[in-house]
Amino acid sequence: MSSNSPADSSHLEPAVQALFVQYGAIYKWLVTGTVMIGTLSTVLSITMISVAFPDIMGQFGIGQDRAQWLVTGFLAAMTATMLLTAWLEQTLGVRKAFIFSLLLFAGASVISGLSPSEDVLIFGRILQGAAAGTVQPLTMLTMFKIFPPNERGRAMGFFGMGVVLAPALGPTVGGLLIDAFSWRAVFYVVLPFCSLSIMLASIFLPPQDKTTGKADFDWTGFTLLCLFLGSILTALSNGQSKGWTSNWILFFFVVSAITFIAFLRWQLITPSPLLNLRLFLNKHFAAASALGFVFGMGIFGSTYLIPLFVQTIQGYTPTKAGLLLMPAGFVMGIMFPLAGHLTDRYPGHWLTLSGLTLFGYSCLLLGVADFYTSFWLVAWWVVMGRIGLSFVMPPLTAGAMRTLPPELLSQGAGAINFVRQLGGAFGVNLLSVFLAYRTQYHSDHFTTLLIENNATTEAFLTPIQDLLAQGGVESSLQTPAAMHYLGSTLLQQAATVGFQDGFIVSAIAFFLALIPAWIMRQKKMIN
Repeated sequence: MSSNSPADSSHLEPAVQALFVQYGAIYKWLVTGTVMIGTLSTVLSITMISVAFPDIMGQFGIGQDRAQWLVTGFLAAMTATMLLTAWLEQTLGVRKAFIFSLLLFAGASVISGLSPSEDVLIFGRILQGAAAGTVQPLTMLTMFKIFPPNERGRAMGFFGMGVVLAPALGPTVGGLLIDAFSWRAVFYVVLPFCSLSIMLASIFLPPQDKTTGKADFDWTGFTLLCLFLGSILTALSNGQSKGWTSNWILFFFVVSAITFIAFLRWQLITPSPLLNLRLFLNKHFAAASALGFVFGMGIFGSTYLIPLFVQTIQGYTPTKAGLLLMPAGFVMGIMFPLAGHLTDRYPGHWLTLSGLTLFGYSCLLLGVADFYTSFWLVAWWVVMGRIGLSFVMPPLTAGAMRTLPPELLSQGAGAINFVRQLGGAFGVNLLSVFLAYRTQYHSDHFTTLLIENNATTEAFLTPIQDLLAQGGVESSLQTPAAMHYLGSTLLQQAATVGFQDGFIVSAIAFFLALIPAWIMRQKKMIN
């Protein structure tokens, strides 16, 4: 073996060994930079749009129930296509599959940026998500192949930094672009990075292994999965507005249940399953998958909820809402490599337990935030939570993959990313539904104050009526105007408490995730 080759190349495929000989030990970092540029581009698009909701809703005249499909549609499509990883790798090879995915993502970004209506925009976002869904597992799989077993924790630290740092920085970048240009700019900004990653991938990523045969694709399973995701998310998104017991919503719930059961059944009998359910017979991988689901709910749900809270309740601009997450982004940039380094040296379950607890505690703190909570106090609570997430991702991913034999690595990479992204899709959707429900609940409760001869109501209305009188408002209009102001105040307070409930529910979910985190302890590494 040449001196340019890694000391231990037993884990490397022949094509990768040849590239190490050509470029030397720095090759693994060239590949890491190449795939992470593409990953950052795709993950940024998930959350940059979160601060653009008010502008998009205003331009197209749509409500929040329609606008949330810009996130849930993206995440649902991304979730479904993540399971294509193994098939794409065997059919095209890592290089061609990665380049194809980025080309599709760039084209979808152009469609979204030029969209003349919300329907075209949602279609573009779904297409974006479908392309992005294959980039992350391909990135993780590639890094897992080029790093030796004793450095894979560090590799997953860098991978996690891209997967989680990008959502943290996305609202900041999006807010600056929206205030400087328009919401359409958030789709164009990723194009130069996609182009750079495509160019580097054509040079540094390994070509297809000619000894690998063509893989059969599970079209039946993929169709059933898409039907399940589409029907369940449609039911959850529209249940509040159309009624949870309406025929329309019940129909989608029934379809989702049937297609989900059919999908699981089909995966057990088909010779080439889209999702290899044997993976979940490994209790450590199953526990890691449960954690990945909660992790996805936490990172994407909170990234959706926090900018919406500060813009809706505290009146922040898109730029200020994005800047709120900037300190957390810088902290995560430091903490992720550290967490990956620690994963290679210490039991991963202790890092995971600590991270889950810290993020849950930060959500509890956000559960008391209101109109008067300062910018820096909210920013610090977000930083605390992101530090916690930084210590969850590397041991979670490395721990799940270490317990798998080599022949299941590509399927495991797709599965663990699939589960995490599924958590993100459900997290955004369920938090949106829960927020609407709790806001309406508190609104109905608070409006009981709006009755005549109520002492609390009179105490609030009297000074308002006095101010209106001093302003020259006719006496006949003073009481209706004061009542209107009281109603607006109560609605704002109901929304505030609804957001607080959402943060508290997120905290509870993370505290419950301590159970599967404990199950992951004392796992044996498979090199």
